[in-house]
Amino acid sequence: MKKFLALLLAVMMLAAAVIPAMAEGDMNICIITSTGVDDGSFNQNCYEGILAFLETHPNSKVTDIKEADYAQLVPTVERFAGDYDVFVLPGFNFAAIGDIVLNNPDKYFIVVDSTIQDSEGNAVTANNAYTMTFKEEESGFFAGVAAALSTKTNKVAVVNGMAFPSNVNYEYGFMSGVNYANAKYGTTAEYVELPSFAATDLFGNNVGGNYVGDFGDEATGKVVGETLIGQGVDVLFVAAGASGNGVFTAAKEAKDVFVIGCDVDQYNDGVNGDSNIILTSALKVMDINVTKQLEAIYDGTFVGEDAMLGADTDSTGFISREDHQQLSADALEKLADCYKLLKAGEIVPASQWTEFSPTDFPGLN
Repeated sequence: MKKFLALLLAVMMLAAAVIPAMAEGDMNICIITSTGVDDGSFNQNCYEGILAFLETHPNSKVTDIKEADYAQLVPTVERFAGDYDVFVLPGFNFAAIGDIVLNNPDKYFIVVDSTIQDSEGNAVTANNAYTMTFKEEESGFFAGVAAALSTKTNKVAVVNGMAFPSNVNYEYGFMSGVNYANAKYGTTAEYVELPSFAATDLFGNNVGGNYVGDFGDEATGKVVGETLIGQGVDVLFVAAGASGNGVFTAAKEAKDVFVIGCDVDQYNDGVNGDSNIILTSALKVMDINVTKQLEAIYDGTFVGEDAMLGADTDSTGFISREDHQQLSADALEKLADCYKLLKAGEIVPASQWTEFSPTDFPGLN
């Protein structure tokens, strides 16, 4: 009995040492990215979700790790698995962390833009992992409608980084939006694709489009932007991470060319002397959802799951605030109508995963 009581006391002391630390918010968070947390878009928005959590939980801390070699991203997670309580992992390249998740049940993993699988390719759903994927095609749809309603040359385009599912969703959604505006609002916009920058997706399908081939290649991003502008495109939707900075530069050096930002409000990045090149920004709300999951870990309500987020949870959309967009009143009104129809499920833009296409999707006809 004495031995049992001693053992019980030891266990209680250990619990007392661990549980209050988490209860006080003493969480050691790590975010790993390929292009850094200052890309002004995807990674930065995820990082801002962590910073928002830290504002109300000052005992916690974050370390950001940049690993430019895509092939080393998963090994980097494994290497640091024992050093942190929570990992925030933005990007499709973290899909293969399933074994790490299962082998570290006392760690938490928040994966943005991908579900996860083990080393044999089997899908993994675990109590300690929350994956959030988004209906990027909805945000792309808003960008397409906005572009079609705003172009003066009737030529628009989308520039992507790499043909990951999220980017193909943006592309197909954009094309769907252009087609919708042409069919419903009388526009005559053409989406321009450069054969030399077409891409093959992860499943071996040629998805066309305008793909830089990387998320951190500003030089090539500028080439793609300049080429499209040279073909008459005057509205570009840019979903290319840091590569998109090159497209922004091309637009700033041109005349009468607008850019639609991606993932976050990029209006401040569009400043060009006394003008601004940002028409609006298509949103994928990652920061709020990252913060929400960190709060759940902190208060003990975290539930591992694979979540698909869209307009129905206010996780996709577009910028409508007066001082951060340059859309016409008519365009804003039409986009608001589209949002209601899309949120109600009456418009379903095409995506990587749908059997229907950007030229034939629910709500178009």
